Amino acid sequence: MIRVLIADDQPLVRRGLALILAPDPAFEVVGEAEDGALAVTLAHELRPDVVVMDIRMPVLDGVQATEELARTLPESRVLALSTFDMDEYVVAALRAGAYGFLPKDISPEELIAAVHTVHTGEAAVAPRLLTRLISTYVRGSARPRPAATAPAGLTPRELEIWLLLATGFDNAEIAGDLDISVSTVKNHITGIFTKLGVRDRAQAVIAAYESGLVAAGHSSG
Repeated sequence: MIRVLIADDQPLVRRGLALILAPDPAFEVVGEAEDGALAVTLAHELRPDVVVMDIRMPVLDGVQATEELARTLPESRVLALSTFDMDEYVVAALRAGAYGFLPKDISPEELIAAVHTVHTGEAAVAPRLLTRLISTYVRGSARPRPAATAPAGLTPRELEIWLLLATGFDNAEIAGDLDISVSTVKNHITGIFTKLGVRDRAQAVIAAYESGLVAAGHSSG
């Protein structure tokens, strides 16, 4: 059973999320919090597997609460939710240590699937958000050129794979582009994540943008 803590400053939202999750025998909603500070306190008391965390809350916002939990209670994985799916919120939540980010207009089925995904330690980012993050921050119209000096001890091949990953290539596309096997790509990506100190592809995209190795694009909207 997956133990879930719900943190949101709106009682109706908390109740709605609980009503979605509680009937499923895979979940146990162990508590609710109306602000980020209480979410951190309850997480330490209740030790949930997943914290469904609103981003905008009083006392301590969701990003700060996520950062605190990632530092002090990493076994409680955070799934961030927000009415505002602006890129800066997505970036801030993922950099703080959230395992996922979803807008609040998702379906109940999408929420349930995301909680399961986060519980396994995988990233759960709404496809439209990750796609927009890539298109907003990363210009992928041309194949990137590896820099002369790789950051964080990356080898030239790892740097090349990281940049292709950051521009939206999946493992099969990277393998085809570089004429190597998919399993070799996976092995390289594991090493890349370790050296960069990131957990998943979403954080790798952000790291590529923040490092300046991938050219920043401009949002059309």
